[in-house]
Amino acid sequence: MLIPSWTEMSLRRRVPVLIILSLMLAAGASCSYEQEAPIGLPGCLDKCGNISVPFPFGMNRGCFRLGFEVECNHTFQPPRLFFAKGPWSPGNYGPTQETRDWYTLAGQEIQEIEQFLPLEILGISLSEGLVRTHGDISLDCSINETFIWVRGQQTYLSGPYLLSTRNVATAIGWSFDAKLTQSLRGSGYMKSCSVRLEASNMGRNGSCSGEGCCEVTVKENLNSVSVFLVQTSPYPGIEPNSCSYGMVAERGWYNFSTPDFHGFALLHKYPRGVPLLADFAIRDDLCPPQGQGHACVSSNSFCVNVTNGPGYICKCHHGYDGNPYISNGCQDIDECALRIKHPELQDIYPCSSGGICKNTPGGYDCPCKSGLRGDGKSGTCTEKFPLPAKIAVGSILGLLVAAFFVFLVLLQKERRKMEDFFVKNGGPTLEKAKMIKIYKKEDLKPILKSNNFIGKGGFGEVYKGFLDNQLVAVKKPIFSGNVTDVEQFANEVIIQSQVIHKNIVRLIGCCLEVDIPMLVYEFLSKGSLDDILHGSSQVPLDLNARLNIAAESAEGLAYMHSKTSNIILHGDVKPANILLDDNFVPKISDFGISRLIAVEKQHTNSVIGDMSYMDPVYLQTGLLTDKSDVYCFGVVLLELISRKKARHSDNNSLVKAFLDAHKTQKGATELFDKEILEPKDLEFLNKILDIAVECLDLDVDKRPEMTEVAERLLMLKRSRNK
Repeated sequence: MLIPSWTEMSLRRRVPVLIILSLMLAAGASCSYEQEAPIGLPGCLDKCGNISVPFPFGMNRGCFRLGFEVECNHTFQPPRLFFAKGPWSPGNYGPTQETRDWYTLAGQEIQEIEQFLPLEILGISLSEGLVRTHGDISLDCSINETFIWVRGQQTYLSGPYLLSTRNVATAIGWSFDAKLTQSLRGSGYMKSCSVRLEASNMGRNGSCSGEGCCEVTVKENLNSVSVFLVQTSPYPGIEPNSCSYGMVAERGWYNFSTPDFHGFALLHKYPRGVPLLADFAIRDDLCPPQGQGHACVSSNSFCVNVTNGPGYICKCHHGYDGNPYISNGCQDIDECALRIKHPELQDIYPCSSGGICKNTPGGYDCPCKSGLRGDGKSGTCTEKFPLPAKIAVGSILGLLVAAFFVFLVLLQKERRKMEDFFVKNGGPTLEKAKMIKIYKKEDLKPILKSNNFIGKGGFGEVYKGFLDNQLVAVKKPIFSGNVTDVEQFANEVIIQSQVIHKNIVRLIGCCLEVDIPMLVYEFLSKGSLDDILHGSSQVPLDLNARLNIAAESAEGLAYMHSKTSNIILHGDVKPANILLDDNFVPKISDFGISRLIAVEKQHTNSVIGDMSYMDPVYLQTGLLTDKSDVYCFGVVLLELISRKKARHSDNNSLVKAFLDAHKTQKGATELFDKEILEPKDLEFLNKILDIAVECLDLDVDKRPEMTEVAERLLMLKRSRNK
C-alpha cells in the first residue's frame, strides 16, 4: 500500500501529514413532499431522528439487505444515524473513519490520541444512489513557536459503498504539498497538489489554483482514501494559531476564503466536519433480467447500471416517487395535490388559472375550463369565443349555410347531368342486357388516378385497379357522342359482352355517367405482345411460345369473323392489341367500340387503325373487311419470327424485306430472330413465313380466311410438339 503507516507519520513530526478525508457521501433523500407510501419493509423502523431509513437500508435483523445495515444512536437528541459498527480497524465490516492527533512541543511528541469512529449518516438518496455523511478535517496547526498540533485521518469503506467521484480533496494554508493516497480496491494510487503562499500574496477568495488553496480529483472505484501534508519550506512569518487544512468533501461545497487558515477559523466554521458523499449500489452484478434476482421489485421501477464500480441501482419511472426496492414502493405523484399544498411547486407543475388540474398515472393533465381554449399545462387558457370571434363565427356560419344551399343546387345539377349522360350513352338499352354490368362514376373514381395509369393509345387512356375484388383495366375510349353513335355504342357493347372466348379479352362492364363512356375489362398481367417483343426489357420467347401466341391469336380473330351472330371486324390488329396473361396465353383486345361494324356498314369515312399494319387495299378504298384483319395479322406474324418492329413509311421495310426474300426464293434466314434460329426449326419458320406472305397478298380474294390461318398454325404447333 502507498498509504504511509501512522508510525511513519508520527516520526515525521514537522513534516506532518494531513490525512484523509474519506469517503462519504451526500445524498439528500428523494425530493418528495408527501411520503404516504411505506419506505421500509413491513414491521421495520424507517426513521432515526429526522433521517428517513428506506430499504435496502435497515436497523434490525430482517429489515435490511446484506451490507446495508445502519444503527440509530439514541444517546443524542434528536437521535443520529450511523453505519453499522464493525471491528474498528482497517478492513472493518462497516464504513469507518480513523482519526489520530499528535501534539508536539519543541520537537518532542507529548501526546498521541487515536480514534475509530463509525461514519454518521446525514441523508440517503435512493434515486441518486448516494449516502451523505460527516467527514473530519485533517490539519497542521502552529499553536505558537514551539507547540504544534497535527491531525490525520483515513476513511474506510466496504460492502456496497465506494467513495463518490462527486467528491474532491482540498488543501488550504501555507506552503506544502498535499498528497492524496487512494486505495483502489487493494492497490495504491497517489496524486498530489502544491500550495504556495507568500506573505506578499495571500491568495484570492473563491480561487483554488495553488495560491493558498489546491484541489486533487478523486478517482473511481475507491474504498479507502487519505490526504496528508508535506511541508516544503518554513512557514513564512507564521503567526500564532495558524493552520493548514486538508479534507475530502463534496465538489463545489467549499468556497476558498483567505481568513480560513488564520487561527482555527475553519474548525470553528465546521465543528462537526464536512459533507462527504458515498455511492452505493447492488454490487452483485449488472442489471439482471426482470424477475431473476432483480432488486427493483416495485412496479413502475427500472434498473440502471452504475458508473462507479460494478453493480446497479433502482429508480422509479417518471411521474412516480418512492422506494423502488420494495413491493408497490413507487407511487404515482399527485401533482395536483402538491400544487395546492406547496405553492412553490406550481412552476414545476404548471397549470393555468383557467385550467382544471387532473392527476393521471405517471403525470397530470390541465384541460381548459368550458368556454376557454388552449392548454393550461403548456400555456394559458383564453376565452374561446371573444366578441370579434363570435361575429366572425356568425358570419362564417352564414356563409356556410349559403354555401350549403349552393352545394345542394350544384349537386342536383350534377345528378341531372349524370342522368343525361346515362341516357345519351345508351343506358336504357344497356340496362336490359343481362351480360353487362353498369358501374356508377363513384365506383371507378378510386381507379382513375395518375398512379394507376398504365397506357394510352388510339382508344384513349387505360388505368389499372381493383373493382369488386377483381383486378381490372378501365378504358376511356374515343367517342364522338352523336345520336347515331349512341345507338351503335349500346348495341356494340351488348354484342361484345356476349363474346366469350379464351383468346378474346372479356368486357366486364361500363360506366355511362360521364361525357365519354368508360369500359371495364379483365386485366392481363404480362401486358401486350408489343411490350414483350420490343419493350425496354425484352422477355425471352422460344419458338414454341411464339407459335402458341400466333395460333391462339388467330383462333380469337377467327371466332370474331365467323362464329358470332354478327361479324365482328377488329380493324386494328397489331402486337399492342394482343395481350398476354400469366401463362402467355394471348387475348385480342381493343375491338368493338370503334371497330364493331355491322356487315352492312363496312364502309368508313375515315381511316382507322395503325398505319404500320394497315391493309393497302383498305387505305385505297375505305372498305373494311375481314380480309383487312387477315393482312394486319400477316404483319404480326412477321414481327413474331423476326422480333423487328413494322414501321409506317412509303415502303414498309419489314414487309418489303420478307416479301422480297420470299419472292426471290433466296430464303429469309437472315431476317429471322437469332434467338429462335436453329437448323432444326428452319422448316417451321419458313412455313410460318409462307402463311404470313399469303396473308399479305395484295389480291384480297387470294388471302386465306382467319379460320384457315388458325387451323394451319394449330397444325404446325401440334407437329412440332410431337
